[in-house]
Amino acid sequence: MKEKKQFLNVKDHSVTGEEFQLIYNIALDMLETHPQPLEEQLGLYYKTDDYISHTDSKRNVMEHMYHTVRQFTLKRKVKLINKYSKKGKSLLDIGCGTGDFLQTAKKNGWQIIGIEPDEDARAIANSKTDNVVLGSNSLFELKNNQFDVITLWHVLEHLPNLEKHISVFNKLLKPNGTLIIAVPNFNSYDAKYYKAFWAAYDVPRHLWHFSKTAISKLFERENFSVVKVKPMLFDSFYVSLLSEKYKSGSMNLIRAFCVGLLSNIKGISTKEYSSHVYILKKQ
Repeated sequence: MKEKKQFLNVKDHSVTGEEFQLIYNIALDMLETHPQPLEEQLGLYYKTDDYISHTDSKRNVMEHMYHTVRQFTLKRKVKLINKYSKKGKSLLDIGCGTGDFLQTAKKNGWQIIGIEPDEDARAIANSKTDNVVLGSNSLFELKNNQFDVITLWHVLEHLPNLEKHISVFNKLLKPNGTLIIAVPNFNSYDAKYYKAFWAAYDVPRHLWHFSKTAISKLFERENFSVVKVKPMLFDSFYVSLLSEKYKSGSMNLIRAFCVGLLSNIKGISTKEYSSHVYILKKQ
């Protein structure tokens, strides 16, 4: 039996127009982007003003919508980390973008450190957090057993050397520490509806594409267990808007809203939403 097989041909819709393949890893129930850029070349695929998480710009309806929703979700994220660990403890946010989550967590009493590879986004984040945001190489220089909570909000799918990073998360977390990961779900209705135009594939910036099975199997190797999976209900609408743009050249608001809504409705029975938040505990 083959361990991997071709799943779908997709395109980089936002930067280069290059074509890539998604390869299905049967054992893990996950997809892998192929070919993957060399690690030193990855930064080139983020060089666009449309990469919203690296800017604070509000130039159009999409960006205004993104920032409006973000203000709501920031409060929910802090509420989530408060639920699984006491306030005032240490938090590491990997891929922190322009630092809004860290800023909100700090105001809520958390001791914060961030990791952000993009230099411009890191500068914005540091202006909001008293310079606690470091470059990506610093992740491997942090002390072991240092953090009560580590968060990756739509970041895991971007990380090269996936197994190496998961091992580092284990070392950095204190015993019984909490790891919170948000990632897209290629088993969702909106993913199946848009197929190659599904914006959350976002190749080659997204190197990996996860299912619930994949997250459980990958992290149990490093003695993590999934204790809760929660839906990210806004993601289906945002992803559908971008997918409509990639598919037809324009943002069909009505169709995107309908697909996003239907994806969430179907998720009630299938438990397969556009994106999931996984809460994992270190054993």
